[in-house]
Amino acid sequence: MARPDARLFILGSLPGDASLAAKRYYAHPTNQFWRLLGLSIGEDLQSCEYPDRLQRLAERRIGLWDVIASANRPGSLDQAIREAEHNQIAHLLHDFPELRAIAFNGTTAARIGRKLIGDPPHLTLIDLPSSSAANTKAFVKKAKAWAVLGQFLQP
Repeated sequence: MARPDARLFILGSLPGDASLAAKRYYAHPTNQFWRLLGLSIGEDLQSCEYPDRLQRLAERRIGLWDVIASANRPGSLDQAIREAEHNQIAHLLHDFPELRAIAFNGTTAARIGRKLIGDPPHLTLIDLPSSSAANTKAFVKKAKAWAVLGQFLQP
């Protein structure tokens, strides 16, 4: 999940089939997550091995998690999610006292996550365009939106 001094969490909806099979976040080769996040924090995450990616995120005080703990879903598309059980996202507010921002990777994560968290004071909530290849928005537009994350890593 994250170090106790995490300042930023990025929350997805629910891992897709490729990520579940690999037991890694954002494992599908067409998902742009690692490239987008790397650009936003000034690190080449895409070319790193997975354990090194996680180590770099920990060093930058970034946590990863999902708003959905489990669900029925044929395939990997968020639109197919049924009977979702949610993670206890509100615990982030208490368990990570240095948390400054929560970013939602995609509209499903944002819709569910905002309901679970509400509008906490002194915390910035950021809706990001999905890093999934199913989101056909141009990469440069996604990268511009994701660039905001860098400001939450500064002391």
